[in-house]
Amino acid sequence: MAILKVARLGHPVLRQIAPPVEPEAIQGAEIQHLIDDMIETMREYDGIGIAAPQVHVSKQIAVIEAKGSRRYPDAPDIPLTVLINLEVTPLAPDLEDDWEGCLSLIDFRGKTPRYRQVRAKALDRQGHPVEFVATEFHARVLQHERDHLLGKVFIDRMPSFETLSYLSEFARYWNH
Repeated sequence: MAILKVARLGHPVLRQIAPPVEPEAIQGAEIQHLIDDMIETMREYDGIGIAAPQVHVSKQIAVIEAKGSRRYPDAPDIPLTVLINLEVTPLAPDLEDDWEGCLSLIDFRGKTPRYRQVRAKALDRQGHPVEFVATEFHARVLQHERDHLLGKVFIDRMPSFETLSYLSEFARYWNH
């Protein structure tokens, strides 16, 4: 496994719509190694999710995991989940503003509206279909990663930049 370089805001790969992964390619060595490297990279940078475009690979693959995160200490646990060709559908119209950050905008946080409950459909690491409902923080993470697969970052969802903060200032003034 390898730690991959994370694409930062401004790199064109972050603004491209990633093509889906062909189901027959999922079990191949290339995709399996990429998944391993994404997991290793996410953990190395204390992320709770990372999408393939964030490691300079334009493919619809995301991995998420939250447990004991220094960047999100209050986050509920989310088991390691590999999501290929992820689709996210809101289940209710209500949105909730909460703080988000991103490994591609590592020094920033901002309040971003997201749906509170979503249905996720994807293929898992073995190419099997998975479908589940996620709420609150888990739903936020799924929407954030889906955005990466669509060439979006969290600041694109912010209605205003009044809360966009450097992480050091967020910790000092906003995080009460």
